[in-house]
Amino acid sequence: MPPMSIPTIFTDAFAKADPSWHPVLRRALASMSPDYLAQLAQDHFLPTQNRLFAAFVLPLEQTKYVLVGEGPYPREESASGVCFMDAAVGELWCDAGLSKPVNRATSLRNFMKMLLVTAGYLDPQDTNGEAMAAAVARLRAATSIRTLPELQANLIGHGFLLLNASLVFRSNVAPAIDARAWLPFLETVLDALANVSPPPKLVLWGRIAEQLKKLKGSERFGHLVSEHPFNVSFIHHDGMKELFGPMKLLEKSR
Repeated sequence: MPPMSIPTIFTDAFAKADPSWHPVLRRALASMSPDYLAQLAQDHFLPTQNRLFAAFVLPLEQTKYVLVGEGPYPREESASGVCFMDAAVGELWCDAGLSKPVNRATSLRNFMKMLLVTAGYLDPQDTNGEAMAAAVARLRAATSIRTLPELQANLIGHGFLLLNASLVFRSNVAPAIDARAWLPFLETVLDALANVSPPPKLVLWGRIAEQLKKLKGSERFGHLVSEHPFNVSFIHHDGMKELFGPMKLLEKSR
């Protein structure tokens, strides 16, 4: 049987991934349903601008964590191809606390609040209004990051592969349905990462991402599971605070 022909709309997107991932991405796509990929290639999906594999910017062998969310933001200007990184966000802060674009991106907003609580800038019992503005004022007086690209760079610097369970968002398809179609792709990615020493830890956000625990070979990785950061309770998740606290992600990298 001749090898599967992968639509060029997907292979063209390899350009935004580190070269170490290119053969893995090709194998991962080949593991998926040809009918699904053919149909997807004819449909409108997010992210656009060849950003489908933008999460794979870190060389494969440098991956220490695989953070898996649900899917891209449902807005073209926001869907970056990178888990919870809203492409419409530049500045993180304003005088009132978090900037308006951050507040609009619910998952990012709650992640930022979790970091502020963990770093001691914000009282976990009061994460809104004046308390938020006061916390950010103290942070901005310190040597802190200012923009979302700086936060993303800090995460990548700590070895994060920032993936989604479904690499695409379509307004006419439930995220869980697309996520099921991408499971063979993710299984191939994990199979490649199993050869990294030590194997990365899986950080799974929400029920859709948690399905990765059922994939063949997933037992080779440590797992840290939480609710999706779309939920306000994420701000207080002890496991997330323990993971991200020591990384000091709000500080400028040196």
